[in-house]
Amino acid sequence: MNFSGDYRYNAVIPGQVVPAQFFGGPAGTFAEVKFGVPIVLSNTVQLNQILFNSQVNYGLAALRINSEIVKIQRDMTIQDVKYQVANTFFILQGLYQQLQFIDSNISYANRILKNMDLMVGQGMLVQTEADKIRINRLNLENTQANLLATQSQLEDLLKILIGADPKSKISLQTDQMVQKSILVDQNASNLFALQLLEQQKLMTQEEAKGIKMGYLPNVNFYGIYQYNVNMNPETDFRTGIDGAFVGLRVDWNLFDGLDKHHKAAVNALKQEQLEAKTALVQQQLQLQIDQNKRLIDVKANALEISKEQLKLAEAVHQHASLKFSEGLIGTNDLIQAQTALEQAQTGVVAAYVALRQAELDYLKSNGNIK
Repeated sequence: MNFSGDYRYNAVIPGQVVPAQFFGGPAGTFAEVKFGVPIVLSNTVQLNQILFNSQVNYGLAALRINSEIVKIQRDMTIQDVKYQVANTFFILQGLYQQLQFIDSNISYANRILKNMDLMVGQGMLVQTEADKIRINRLNLENTQANLLATQSQLEDLLKILIGADPKSKISLQTDQMVQKSILVDQNASNLFALQLLEQQKLMTQEEAKGIKMGYLPNVNFYGIYQYNVNMNPETDFRTGIDGAFVGLRVDWNLFDGLDKHHKAAVNALKQEQLEAKTALVQQQLQLQIDQNKRLIDVKANALEISKEQLKLAEAVHQHASLKFSEGLIGTNDLIQAQTALEQAQTGVVAAYVALRQAELDYLKSNGNIK
């Protein structure tokens, strides 16, 4: 329903020429006649009711499908955010473990240096040998400082991702460096890319229906009520005239220059493309899921091997440390054992993070990150 008002002052009242014989004048002559009054107040109320519109069903279906598309896109965004949160968490877990290893190594270096400095002071050891251990400790302290800076950056990023106060402190539960994680979920896949394509296919199908329906006419019922007030201030004349009518309007585009025909052809091509794309994406997603699942086993085995290497490196280092204290080996041999231990420790942390990332990639590929 619409309302319109028109308040008009006719500075010059429009006129029209008519035959003079209308007013008893001679035939063949004309007279000028003015119609109307100076002031006209016009008010109109109009009601329109759609009885049939060929595009209504298509429009409602498109809104429903579009809402599903928005929901799927929202779920995809949530999965991406969860992936970033989990990935940041596991990288932090690796950093925490690496820092624990470095703290232990620095403590060990301090104990060794304390004994070696005493020996240097007693003339039992040259300063160069102690400086070799001191250089190794400085390298560890430099690595520790870099890791602490990275830890601070990742914690700030994690706060942003989870919506925490940037000034607050976070405390994370320690994740055990196990071979396989309960993170791996074998539930049914939520392939959002396929779901999105399915909704796009439904949209093109509804669009095709809308194009066909466009050949039908649109039918509207309408009613109008008018009330006009005519006033002439010079003669103090005023009167109101009302009027009302109802009608039925049919709009039918009989020829549109083959516009709908071409739209239908484009729509059919779009449907074929979506069908082909759906088949391709389905194959790619399944291949990606299978590859990520196999990669989990590979990374799990790599973590197990790294743990065995760490055990061996710890045993070798412990044996070298004992021999060094007994004076059976030199500083170079001890540093070599210490370096092998540090490499093994780094290898375990790297293998752990790689396994967790492989698990995350698998869960993301099938849409099951919880």
